[in-house]
Amino acid sequence: MTEQNSIQTNQNDKKPEPTDIFLWANQADRDKDQLEVDLFLFTKGYTVYATNYAKELKNQLKVLFLYDMISTVQTGAATGLLVRDFEAAAAEDNVLERTELDKVEHAQEVIEQIMYGEEGLEVFREGDHEFKKVKGIIARFSRKDGGEPFFIAKLLPQSQVLKGATAWMYNGDSFQPFAADAGLRITPDNQVLITSGDVFAFSETKFIRMFGYDAKQFAIAEEKIAEIEKHFKLKFPEGMTFDALVRDTKSLVSKLQKVEVGMVTQEQVVNLSDEMGLELMTDDAAGAIIIMDAKDAAKFVNLLNDDYATSEMTGIKYELKGKKELREAASSSLDAA
Repeated sequence: MTEQNSIQTNQNDKKPEPTDIFLWANQADRDKDQLEVDLFLFTKGYTVYATNYAKELKNQLKVLFLYDMISTVQTGAATGLLVRDFEAAAAEDNVLERTELDKVEHAQEVIEQIMYGEEGLEVFREGDHEFKKVKGIIARFSRKDGGEPFFIAKLLPQSQVLKGATAWMYNGDSFQPFAADAGLRITPDNQVLITSGDVFAFSETKFIRMFGYDAKQFAIAEEKIAEIEKHFKLKFPEGMTFDALVRDTKSLVSKLQKVEVGMVTQEQVVNLSDEMGLELMTDDAAGAIIIMDAKDAAKFVNLLNDDYATSEMTGIKYELKGKKELREAASSSLDAA
């Protein structure tokens, strides 16, 4: 019985196969005339709103969101398009970057609101809401037979939003007042596809801007975290980890990029913390630095980076936002001059 349970657990833990993007394109091409389209907006805080649209726009929606994406993948199949993990790949020609949806927190948040909370979504109305808070637009494509839907998302910068109060229309031979509350210009470029638990970034930069996910930076941060945990003894509240703190705090990910682990010791970190009055607590019995929250983590990483200094002239203590090393060679050349 134990062996069977073990086998079952191992099978359940096995990661699903990545989506075959070429099969997706062929199936989407086959079904494109029968696909239903629903549009949603999401804000900078990743709140999702439902929208309505005139039936005359349905074919245009497919042109703007879907058809070129299908064509790009099908053409890529003939020209050697490669699919690589987003976390490891560099943006380059004929490479499509992919990652799992559950790694991209904000994308998953948006999809879950649509999949599991659609009935409770508020319909976006310009009179009640503000387009300046909108970050992106996402189209859900679903088959009439009830098959699994897929989603195509686009960034919606404010430069693409026309406000009725400040826009004009040119109709016939004259300017006229803009008749709507707001207008949108949807660019036809391919940006992000979400299907079967996978995210495909056709535009790396827009994907990062859209969902705030830069896995390449986080991959470096994770390496730094592993090094730090080897060299330093840290203590966290129950249920909290350094990795989780960093994942939830974008500024920490950035700070960790430049950390050189091993340049300072734990004793030096504790002493400088006391000297600067940073109130970073320690557990003397365990010989550990206590990290209670993201603020403590930021102080600790700043200490590793040697980002605190006291002016010898004024005695004022500073947190350094930027540093440039003064090298001896530069000093020598100045002396020679």
